[in-house]
Amino acid sequence: MTGPELTSTTNPRVRAVVRLRDRRERERSGLTIVDGAREVRRALDAGVEVVDAYVSETMLAGADARAVLDGLLARRIPLHTTTPAVFARLAFGERAEGLVAIVRTPPLDLDRLRLPDDPLVVVAEGVEKPGNLGAMLRSADGAGADAFIAASPRTDLFNPNTIRASAGTAFSIPLAAAPSAAVNPWLREHGLRIVAARVDAGLLYTEADLRGALAIVLGSEAGGLTRDWVGADIAAVRVPMLGVADSLNVSVTTAVLLYEARRQRGPIAEPG
Repeated sequence: MTGPELTSTTNPRVRAVVRLRDRRERERSGLTIVDGAREVRRALDAGVEVVDAYVSETMLAGADARAVLDGLLARRIPLHTTTPAVFARLAFGERAEGLVAIVRTPPLDLDRLRLPDDPLVVVAEGVEKPGNLGAMLRSADGAGADAFIAASPRTDLFNPNTIRASAGTAFSIPLAAAPSAAVNPWLREHGLRIVAARVDAGLLYTEADLRGALAIVLGSEAGGLTRDWVGADIAAVRVPMLGVADSLNVSVTTAVLLYEARRQRGPIAEPG
């Protein structure tokens, strides 16, 4: 552990962490908050740089949290103990597990993405709610997508709530962010067909060919997709709605389309 226990919410270290709740501070510093044992473990597993961490030992929840703490110690990452009151100020999520890490956010340049043959890519345009974005990332990870691109993002991919909602999978899948006007030609240059999810599309998602090099594009629930995703070579698909609502939550639609694409691509081989 590093130094004495932090007991005051006005401590400069505590204030610096709290400032990372603001997107502008995250973008300025290149840092973000990772709240929760599972999320910190996945950041460590992905090789993300952990700058320091904060622990309230009386709040550590279970063997997993203890194991992650041991992993931080083994890597000689600076650890600061806190009182429960101070930790409550630091923690971003409601599921307090006694462990918060500050990490350096990985780069999000499109040109850094490296795709395999016949990639399956998710594009989320203008999704504004961190919880939805995180749930989309979790679905992308679960379905084995090869990359996730935030097009014209309205919230940052490393918003602490996004990381928490993704269950830490924000660190397990290649990510990028760029304006839609740059993402669209990048997909074409890399030989990906584009399928856009639209509530008014005539084609059911089960009738679309979701095999091969493919990008599935989804928009915000409030505004849908922009004109950047309209074209003769872009297939628009919809998920049928049999009740009174006109659409599913965007994260649910992501899961439906991704698992249909995975089904069409042949037998699923789960890791042993």
